[in-house]
Amino acid sequence: MARRSEHSQQEIKDMVLNAAETIVVEEGFDKLKVRKIALDIGYTVGSIYMVFDNMADLIMNIKGRTLDDIATELNAIDASDSAEQKIVLLAKTYLLFACNNFNRWRMIFEHQLAENEEVPDWYQQKVNQIFRMVEAEFEQLSSTHTDEQSKQAARALWSGVHGICTLSLTGKLDLLGVDSIDDTVVLLVESFIAGWKQS
Repeated sequence: MARRSEHSQQEIKDMVLNAAETIVVEEGFDKLKVRKIALDIGYTVGSIYMVFDNMADLIMNIKGRTLDDIATELNAIDASDSAEQKIVLLAKTYLLFACNNFNRWRMIFEHQLAENEEVPDWYQQKVNQIFRMVEAEFEQLSSTHTDEQSKQAARALWSGVHGICTLSLTGKLDLLGVDSIDDTVVLLVESFIAGWKQS
């Protein structure tokens, strides 16, 4: 029987998210089932759906917490570095987070909404917040590019950084004969910025 009287809806929501996150971390996203979550926290499936609209809503909230943690790590970078140095540090910090939180990081990209579902505005804002950190540094690099060009460049570079992370963490970077993922990320960032400044 559900113990709804013992906890507020917010407390139950936090319990569900914590339990779900633990499952993802320890067993992987494919093992995340609502019945398992309910069993772990001692509530019914119905209680979970009192605080989340459906499984997709729950998953988006878990992913949102991961994005928040990524943003926290990126925000902790020393602001005294030059824009170019900071972009390198942002990329390396993102890589480190992905390495240390592989299952949570991978879940962001593994889970896809159904065709009839839209990305919630609050979630898109979290994604934009992370991109904005890189975009802000690009705006400092050159006075000859517009804000829109800086935005496009930042997102193009970040796509490349993400691609290297994905290849490395799925064991496919070795096939390309790459020994150091850190060196590869730094080379990509520095080369991209040098080319972009001259464009």
